[in-house]
Amino acid sequence: MTGPSAPVALTAHLALVSSISFGGFPTVLPDVRNFVVGTHRWMTDQEFANLFAMAQSLPGPNMILMMSFVGWKVWGFPGAVASAFATFGPPCTMYFAAYRLWDRFRAAPWQHMVRLGLVPVIMGLIIASGTVMARAADASWRAAAVTITAAAITLATRLNPMWMLLAGGALGALGLL
Repeated sequence: MTGPSAPVALTAHLALVSSISFGGFPTVLPDVRNFVVGTHRWMTDQEFANLFAMAQSLPGPNMILMMSFVGWKVWGFPGAVASAFATFGPPCTMYFAAYRLWDRFRAAPWQHMVRLGLVPVIMGLIIASGTVMARAADASWRAAAVTITAAAITLATRLNPMWMLLAGGALGALGLL
C-alpha cells in the first residue's frame, strides 16, 4: 500500500504535531486528517472518521489508540507502535520539563496571563477539530442531520451526551445512517 518512506513520514509528522498540540492531541486532528487523507491518501475520509469513532468508543488514551490505528493502516504493527510513540513521546518529554519550570515559578504573575491567553487558542483548536471530524463523518444527508441535531441538543439542553451517542449508535446499527 505504501513505500518505505511512508512510515517515516507519518511518524515524523505525528511527532511534530504532537509537540504543538496545546489542549491535547484532538486540537491537531485536522492537520493529521489532512496529512493522512488529503495529502497522502492512505485512507478515505470515511475510514478516518470510523477510526476516530472506534478510538472514542474504547477506554483509555483515545488519540494514542487512533494514531496507532492510522499507523497500522500505513505500515502494520510496526507502524502502530511507531505512531503511538510519536503521539505521546514528544509531548510527555516537553510536559515533564515544562512542569518542573512551571512549578518553580508558580507564584509569578505571568503564569495567570499565560493561562488566560491559552484558553481561546485551545477553544479554537478544539472547535476546528470538531468541525473537521463532523465534515468527514457526514457522508450523507442523514448523518449531517444527526450531527446538526446533536449539536443543537447539546447547546440547548444539559442532556448527557452519552444519550446522543447511544441514539447515534442505535441509528447506525439499524442501518438508518
